[in-house]
Amino acid sequence: MLTSTTNDIAGHRIVRHIGVVRGITVRSRNALSDMVGGLQSMLGGRVGAYVKLAEMARQEAFSELIRHAEAEGANAILAMRYDANEIMPGITEVLAYGTAVVVEPAT
Repeated sequence: MLTSTTNDIAGHRIVRHIGVVRGITVRSRNALSDMVGGLQSMLGGRVGAYVKLAEMARQEAFSELIRHAEAEGANAILAMRYDANEIMPGITEVLAYGTAVVVEPAT
């Protein structure tokens, strides 16, 4: 699956627009990551426990996005973006979305 944050893919032309596709996940922190993250935040700098959690949530949302696009018959996703919202303290929704299209190599 080709993905791009731009509105086109160099060397390809769009032959069919399918529409908006999305992947969503909702993740919560756990007591261990809160403890480790709290200690790391007191020391300053990168908070690795939360980076790992954020990376896992984005990857999960991205994988769901790809599955949704494939189910719709797409072979590419354009204008791909992420969004995140805190649903309640410690629980975050991560959304990956974009425009599903069918592309073919430009001739």
